Amino acid sequence: MRLRSLFSLLFLVLFTSSAYARYVAVHPSSADLISDGINGGSLDSGSIIKTVVSAPRAEEKEEACEQTYGFMPCTKTALGNVFLILVYGFLMFTAATYLSAGSELLLEILGPGIVGGLFLPMLGALPDAMLIMVSGLSGDAATAQSQVSVGMGLLAGSTVMLLTVIWGTCTVVGKCDLRDNIALNNQDTKGFHLKDSGVTVDVWTSYAARIMAISVIPFVIVQLPQVLNSTSGRHLAVLVALILSVLMLISYCVYQVFQPWIQRRRLAFAKHKHVISGILRHLKQHALGRLLDDEGQPDEHVIRKLFDTIDANKDGRLSATELKALIIGISFEDIDFDKDDAVGRVLQDFDKTLDEEVDQEEFVRGIKHWLIQAMGASGHSGPDAGPRTMKFLDHFHVQTKREHALLGDNENGENDEESGEVADPKWITIKAALLLLLGAAIAAAFADPLVDTVNNFSAATGIPSFFISFIALPLATNSSEAVSAIIFASRKKIRTASLTFSELCGGVTMNNILCLSVFLAIVYVRGLTWNFSSEVLVILIVCLVMGCFASFRTTYPLWTCFIAYLLYPFSLGLVYILDYWFGWS
Repeated sequence: MRLRSLFSLLFLVLFTSSAYARYVAVHPSSADLISDGINGGSLDSGSIIKTVVSAPRAEEKEEACEQTYGFMPCTKTALGNVFLILVYGFLMFTAATYLSAGSELLLEILGPGIVGGLFLPMLGALPDAMLIMVSGLSGDAATAQSQVSVGMGLLAGSTVMLLTVIWGTCTVVGKCDLRDNIALNNQDTKGFHLKDSGVTVDVWTSYAARIMAISVIPFVIVQLPQVLNSTSGRHLAVLVALILSVLMLISYCVYQVFQPWIQRRRLAFAKHKHVISGILRHLKQHALGRLLDDEGQPDEHVIRKLFDTIDANKDGRLSATELKALIIGISFEDIDFDKDDAVGRVLQDFDKTLDEEVDQEEFVRGIKHWLIQAMGASGHSGPDAGPRTMKFLDHFHVQTKREHALLGDNENGENDEESGEVADPKWITIKAALLLLLGAAIAAAFADPLVDTVNNFSAATGIPSFFISFIALPLATNSSEAVSAIIFASRKKIRTASLTFSELCGGVTMNNILCLSVFLAIVYVRGLTWNFSSEVLVILIVCLVMGCFASFRTTYPLWTCFIAYLLYPFSLGLVYILDYWFGWS
């Protein structure tokens, strides 16, 4: 009942503030007064009471607002526009939610390949792209030039919000205890300790951050003429940046398509390295002497003795069965892998004659190669390597285990999602299609009214439309993505943290290439002026700071959230100072 009353009040305010009437004025001139019939006043039927109803003066005539599509509600008052921004913003949020839900259902049915690489990134950026498109297509070129700042505000605001407020919040809610600079899954006993608490992500998140940092190149290109104080090359710079951003979009989608295959190959290689470290540690423990001599070189005599202990039937050859027995007898802690596949990879390393067996010379050669590889990976070599053989092998073992963990293996029971069979693929496909169509239809229908409302609110309050779109519109178009990221981060696992921050980097990348491509196409086709120097600078600073930070480390201590949070007010303040103090354009 309270909610209904609140909406009734808001609608009343909205429509009463939009009512218009003729202006009625009563002029106190002598001809318009009531005669008393005594002081020389002549009485006639036309002069007893004269009320002059005059047309409103030009300066008092209120201009009616222009309705989008000819029937959508509009108003010139600040309060009415606030209400409309909330309504249209909620509808855009609903569109983003439907698109996200439909994308996840489609991914569940068709898998990550083409769907995950092509459709999902584009669908996630669709609401932003719609708003950017309508901001530059409305009216004539002059109107579009005045409204296009809404699109730039949304583009900059979405990027900054994802990399600052959402990034910092995900770090706080996803923090775990750090041990050896790695987060411990589901263990959060250090509270808000700035150094001993934080999140760890896989190396694929670092790659996503590097791609995000590279995606700002079109911004640099389109800004070059203004940096060089050139006016003749601005239109050409827009075209070059547009072509490059489209090419980067295609390349990013292709990378997304092949990323699962690349990830599986990298993961298989990491598992093989961990098998190598486990075998070397096992051989060291059972060796009749040191694996390295006094000069730090592999000791062939000791390695031959090891071969004899592994050769169960003493035929001078190690079969696949004997190698598998060796691997099964080694404890690889909590890392699971296919034993037969591991045997096959060991044979690939050792068996140079391709006879499916390993003789003594092949075994010696293979173990020497492994030992040299382990020494190189641990950064330890030299004549004093012999006494410390176990130390560098332990270091290599820890390194391979960490590399495996950071690659985000999901075969060890870390996937806590429901793993049951898909109920009805046909029905889920239909449901996904309906959700995607509905979300796209809502975004297309209400993007233009939302842009018009933002401009009306800007005119009513005097607040630049850029700042309104920078702060308010990303809350509508990115709320679904933000809530999903925070929920994933709250599960406090390396895998879910990796998915969270990878999605944030991916969302910003799509802003920088897909949404920017739409924006540049509108500017080029309609002949608009590119005058967004301060906005571009903010995008560059935030993307490069967070991108470089996430590119070269996989653990984010809790103190890093303050960097993310502080970048948001810094961005707003920088745009304001550059635009209104220094007159940048």
